[in-house]
Amino acid sequence: MKKIWLSIKPYLRWVILGGTLFFLLKAFKDNWQDVAQVRIDANGWAMLAIAGVVTLLAHVWSGWVWTWILKAFKQPVGQRWALQVYLKTNIAKYLPGNVWHYYGRISAVTRAGGFLGGASLSVLLEPLLMAAAALMIALISSGLGWMEVSNAWMSVLKILSLAVVLVGIHPRVLNPVIKTLNRVKGKLSDIDTLQIERYPLLPLLGEMGFLGLRGTGFVVTIMALTSVSPGQIPQLLSAFSLAWLLGLIVPGAPGGLGVFEATAIALLDQEFSAGLILIVVALFRIVSILAEVAAAGMAMLSERF
Repeated sequence: MKKIWLSIKPYLRWVILGGTLFFLLKAFKDNWQDVAQVRIDANGWAMLAIAGVVTLLAHVWSGWVWTWILKAFKQPVGQRWALQVYLKTNIAKYLPGNVWHYYGRISAVTRAGGFLGGASLSVLLEPLLMAAAALMIALISSGLGWMEVSNAWMSVLKILSLAVVLVGIHPRVLNPVIKTLNRVKGKLSDIDTLQIERYPLLPLLGEMGFLGLRGTGFVVTIMALTSVSPGQIPQLLSAFSLAWLLGLIVPGAPGGLGVFEATAIALLDQEFSAGLILIVVALFRIVSILAEVAAAGMAMLSERF
């Protein structure tokens, strides 16, 4: 079974990418007239600038949360240095393979005197916490009626997935698993550094804050093109969290390109016109990339001071 999965995995990525691109192109073809009518005034450009600043802060905050995870695994690196590494490597997620930002962080930590196991676990735990945070936001939204759920089994799947992640990162579960894997590999020298002493509640809350900031940037991007009522904001944040989660876990293009956009369009097409959402997701992707590039540049400049 494993051999079969490994043989189809590369093709599955391209199938998903092709499917999402087909969906986006069809949506553009069906709504190109609406897209052509969208105009951005001076106020809209100001809102896009604000969205960029908020998104930049989100990435800085996410890097700060990663320093907490490194500290939990007792890695001997400074927080400022780790934050710089995080921001510099973040844009590497757009390279083919979608793993090079993780590789860059692991390599940097080990070169700085950290342990390979702890560095690897830090980049593994971070997306798990992000996924758990997104699931929590989606479930809370469904429970409060902010997001309509047409299939009850989807809610059950979300609850089960969240439960697996939350239980899996508990020290009583995670530490024995880590210890067993180290024994299998015969690496016992740094076993104490791979044990977390307490439940990573603070990093989990931190990742919820990260998604809140990213979602705020998304809402502000929409506000650059159209008015948004206060009652729509919770639904927009909920839709963003679910779209971002699928972009994280679905094996498609690097950085969730295409998957996030297709999901956002599908979730919000009843609330806004398809043409407007097409422009919004395209602008938000540009804003996000520019914010990541700016954050990486700031990290490089800060190394000189």
